[in-house]
Amino acid sequence: MAPTGRGRQRKLPPTCYGRRVIVELHCHSTCSDGSAGPDEVGRRAAALAPAVFALTDHDTCAGHAAAAAALPGAVRATELTCHDGGRSVHVLVYDVAGDDRWADLERLLAGQVAARRERLRTIAARLFRLGIVLDVEPLLAAAHGRAVGRPDIAAALVAQGVAASRDDAFARWLHDGGPADVPLARLSMADGLAAVRAVGARASLAHPHQHGDRAAALLRRHARDGLDGVEAFYGRYDPGERGRWLAVADGLGLCATGGSDWHGEPEGALGVELPDDRGQVLLAWLGRA
Repeated sequence: MAPTGRGRQRKLPPTCYGRRVIVELHCHSTCSDGSAGPDEVGRRAAALAPAVFALTDHDTCAGHAAAAAALPGAVRATELTCHDGGRSVHVLVYDVAGDDRWADLERLLAGQVAARRERLRTIAARLFRLGIVLDVEPLLAAAHGRAVGRPDIAAALVAQGVAASRDDAFARWLHDGGPADVPLARLSMADGLAAVRAVGARASLAHPHQHGDRAAALLRRHARDGLDGVEAFYGRYDPGERGRWLAVADGLGLCATGGSDWHGEPEGALGVELPDDRGQVLLAWLGRA
């Protein structure tokens, strides 16, 4: 109880007592661009005893089984790459239905990965015509099925001594419209969210700060398409930034989700803390209440 200023006491809401809910709904493993294996990510997360956990590798769920073996009850999830108005948008997708429909989304993801691999082969062919020999097959084999892209080509060119840096490789050959660039068929927000709805999943906009003032309009435009969450509790947000996105979530009637966006050492730590009331709403949104 706390004083009211008139000698009486009033009951404080749960968050005022400092109760918190630990969650981790945005992290990565070696199945995409993280540095730890999915089993290791799961073990690290398990040490936190989170209320809910999901491994969200980019455009793949390949690490889910290993992560879930280390932390039973993990939510099957992915960070889906979509495009809207010529810009990349990352959507965190969570399997709340838990049925066979999720396989349809995995087939979509597999098609995206296959398209990226063929793109790298075509880029290598264009580089060959420019006098640069680069065998991408070892690169693709080392990826172990994760999504690959131009940064992988750039790193290989640096390793061969052909480019001074990744930025140099992009500036000379790989930039949009560059001499070795190959356009990639991109998944629109409308199509991506339609696939999410079809499998009965939940969708949240990842790291909204990357879209600046456009984020609220993007969320408003796609809320009816199933984008009904926003990552307000992002690992790198200070209280002011967090408050900004909580206000957006509340104003649009969206669920505030949370995750660290951990990719491995030496990046901070897994897990974010939510006030108890926000945490309970999030768990209900995920069907975990």
